[in-house]
Amino acid sequence: MKRKINARFVLLTVMSVVLTLILATMAYYELFKKEVLADLRSYTYVLQHAHVFDDLTAVQEYTLSDTDVRITLVDPDGAVQYDSQADAVGMDNHENRPEIEQALKNGYGEAIRHSDTIDRNLFYYALRLDNGSVLRVGKESGSIWSVFASIFPWIFGIGILLIEIGLILSHYLTLQLLEPIERMANDMDHLDSMTVYKEMIPFTTKIRKQHEDIIKNAKMRQDFTANVSHELKTPLTSISGYSELIENGMATDADVVRFAAEIHKNSMRLLTLINDIIRLSELDVSEQTLMTQEVDLYEIAKTCVNMLQISGEKHDVSINLYGTSCIINANREMMEELVYNLCDNAIRYNNAGGSVSVWVTREKEHVVLAVNDTGIGIPKEDQERIFERFYRVDKSRSKSTGGTGLGLAIVKHIVEQHGAKLEVESRLGEGTQIRVIF
Repeated sequence: MKRKINARFVLLTVMSVVLTLILATMAYYELFKKEVLADLRSYTYVLQHAHVFDDLTAVQEYTLSDTDVRITLVDPDGAVQYDSQADAVGMDNHENRPEIEQALKNGYGEAIRHSDTIDRNLFYYALRLDNGSVLRVGKESGSIWSVFASIFPWIFGIGILLIEIGLILSHYLTLQLLEPIERMANDMDHLDSMTVYKEMIPFTTKIRKQHEDIIKNAKMRQDFTANVSHELKTPLTSISGYSELIENGMATDADVVRFAAEIHKNSMRLLTLINDIIRLSELDVSEQTLMTQEVDLYEIAKTCVNMLQISGEKHDVSINLYGTSCIINANREMMEELVYNLCDNAIRYNNAGGSVSVWVTREKEHVVLAVNDTGIGIPKEDQERIFERFYRVDKSRSKSTGGTGLGLAIVKHIVEQHGAKLEVESRLGEGTQIRVIF
């Protein structure tokens, strides 16, 4: 990036210097032309006031020592009476020459003509005298290209000097321009205290947010890895311990049955945990294409409630469904998973003799799924964190009921992928309501 910016500065410098020198040469030549015409005008008026050409019979005797200036006297009919650098007798009639024509009409005239033969410009100033004849003074001068060629060494030297200065300034400006960006790149943690360009404030704000998100995600992944290791270690330790006791013959027949039950229980917990981790990993893939169709959320909830009746009886919790048929555009498998996790969570964290109510209703243009329980409730400070992976309000209760701590994290992913909204209302010791608004 630095090379590209520096190269463009250099290109801009070279173009600016070349263009400036060309325009300066053209401007100089325009001033030069005005200066030549002004000199010729002054010379003509001097000759007029000297009355040298008032008497046409005396003109032939006049000689001009300055051969750089050409003097021509033309009578009112355009015939050349005198020319200081040519024989007037053989010259063409000058009546139609622009400067002569202007002088006869307006009293004075001027013209610049280019000679391709000698590649020079001819400057003329003509003045009508009192006797009606026209006095013309002319002078040869180089064209703009000859003038440019004559001063080319100077132009070349000045151009090289300006380009060298431009190269130095371009390098300095490039460093100055990129210095805040390089500081940002080298110290992303202190963007707020850095002085940057006003135009870069939205850019730095976005970069800072992305940087914070990256750090947050990295910490979440680190915590997730640590939690996964811990969660897997507990059932594996139990399985290993019980199986070792059986292997070494240290367990009675009654113990073998009990130990086998514990091994089965922990292996099932391990399998559930692995399945939830795999499911979360699948939901984490942002490129995943969400296949949707029209589904009846009430029918999905009905199937889920019927499936969880046995689990509810086991925990001494009743579960009931209320509402009406509501059609939404969603992924059927994910909706089944969403309702199941919410209901299963409500049963696990309930009290003996408690209840779970599942509602599927329509509120204006929204379809709402609400799961209410009469369970232990969630403290106010924990309500925003219950959808984090492995976060448990009551860790000992979660372990005893076989929860993995990933159910609500999966719920959050599914809700986000469907563009829905989650709401939580809970009172400690009274119960919890989780609403999903589609």
